[in-house]
Amino acid sequence: MSNQFQLMQEKRFRPFFFTQFLGAFNDNVFKTALITLVAFHTASLTSIDGSTLATLLPGLFILPFFLFSATAGQLADKYEKSQIIRLVKVFEIGIMLFASMGFFLHNIWLLATALFMMGMHSTLFGPVKYAYLPQHLSEHEIVGGNGMVEMGSFVAILLGQVLGAWLAMQNEHAALTSITVLGIAALGYWTSRGVPNSPAAAPKLHVNWNPITETCKSIKFIWQHQAIWLTIIAISWFWFYGATLLAQFPNFAKNILHGDESLFILLLSIFSLGIGIGSLMCEKLSKGKVELGLVLFGACGLTVFGVDLYFASTSIYESLNNKALLDYAAFIAKHYDATGHLIFTYWRLLADIALIGVFGGLYIVPLYAFIQTRAEKSHQSRVIAANNILNALFMVASALFSVQIFNLGLNIPQLFLVTALLNVFIMIYLCIRQPVYLRTFMAWLKPNP
Repeated sequence: MSNQFQLMQEKRFRPFFFTQFLGAFNDNVFKTALITLVAFHTASLTSIDGSTLATLLPGLFILPFFLFSATAGQLADKYEKSQIIRLVKVFEIGIMLFASMGFFLHNIWLLATALFMMGMHSTLFGPVKYAYLPQHLSEHEIVGGNGMVEMGSFVAILLGQVLGAWLAMQNEHAALTSITVLGIAALGYWTSRGVPNSPAAAPKLHVNWNPITETCKSIKFIWQHQAIWLTIIAISWFWFYGATLLAQFPNFAKNILHGDESLFILLLSIFSLGIGIGSLMCEKLSKGKVELGLVLFGACGLTVFGVDLYFASTSIYESLNNKALLDYAAFIAKHYDATGHLIFTYWRLLADIALIGVFGGLYIVPLYAFIQTRAEKSHQSRVIAANNILNALFMVASALFSVQIFNLGLNIPQLFLVTALLNVFIMIYLCIRQPVYLRTFMAWLKPNP
C-alpha cells in the first residue's frame, strides 16, 4: 500500500507538487487582486462600468483554454516535460513584470492583457501537470498522487483568493501586489528546477499550429475512445457543478444569508478545504487502486447535500427579519431564532457546503486517475488538453445556465437545488452509457469477506 504523504519526501514528486501549487496560487492572487480593484477602484482604472468588467475579466482568463489547449497538448507530448515546466515558469515571471507595469500605471488594458497571458500560462501547464504523474508514479500511487495534487490546487486557489483580495484593499496595493506576484513566480521557477527529467511521449509528433483543426482532431480522438470520452464528460460536469456554486457564493452570502465579505470567505474556505479532504481520502477508500466506484459515491453526496443546502439556506433566508449584515463570527455564533428557540440550521448549512466539497473530491480524483492510466502514453497530454477544452466549455455553459435559471424567476437556493437534481440525471446517463460505474460502485459497497 502507498502512503500519499510519503511522496512529499521524494524528488520525483515534491518539486512538481510545489511548482504546480505556486502556479495555481499566483494565478488566483493576481486574478483576485485585479477583480477586487475593478470592483472597488474602477474609476482609477477605466471609464467602463465595474460590474461589466468584473463579468468579462474571468472570461478573458478562460479564453486561452479554448484557443491554445490543443497546441499545449501537442507540445507536452512532443517535448521533455521538465523543460516545458521551467519555460512556463520563466513565462510566468515575464507576465508578472508586465502586470506590475499595469498596477503602477493604473492601466486596465495592461492588466487585462496580463490576465489573458496568465490564462495562457495555465493552459500550457495543464497537459504537462496531469501527464507528468503517470510517468513518475506507479499505478498503486496514482490515486494518492492525484489526491495530493487536487488538494494542493484547491488550497492554493483559496489562499490565493484571500491574499489577492487583501492586497487589493491596501493603500500601497500596486507595490505590494507587484512584489508578491513576482516573488511567487520566482519561487515557482526555483522549485521547477528540481523537477526530474520526463522523457517525451511522442518526440516525432508533427505539431499542428492551427488551433481549430487540432481541437476538432483532439475531440474526435477522445470520441473514438468512449470510456475516456465519458470520463471527460463526467469531469467537465464536476466543473459545471462547482462553477455554478462558486460563482454565486458572493451574492449567496450577501443576499440570502445577509452576510458580509468575511462570510463569503468562510463559505469559500469550507468548500475548498472540503475538496482537499475528500481528495486525500480517495487513496484510503480506494485501497491504492483506481476505484471508479467512488465516482457514484461522490455523486450521491453532491446531490444529497446540494438538496439539503437548498432547504437550509431557504430556512435561514425566511427566518431573518433584519437586514443587518452578519460577519462570519456572528453567523457561526447564531444559535437561536427570533423567538428564542435553539436552531442548528446555520451549522447545518456550513456542513452541507463542507460535505459537497468532500464528496466532490471523492468524485473527481478517480476520474483523473482513470484518464491517466487508460489513455495511450503517446496521447496522454493531448487527451488532457481535450479535457481542458471541454472543462472550459462546461464552465461557460454553467454561467449561461445560471442566467437562464434567474430569467425564469428562480433564486440562488433554487439554482443550487436544480443543479443538485440535474446531477442525478447526469449520473443515470453515465451509468447507462458505461455500466462499469454502477457495477464497481456496488462492488465497492460490499464488505470484504
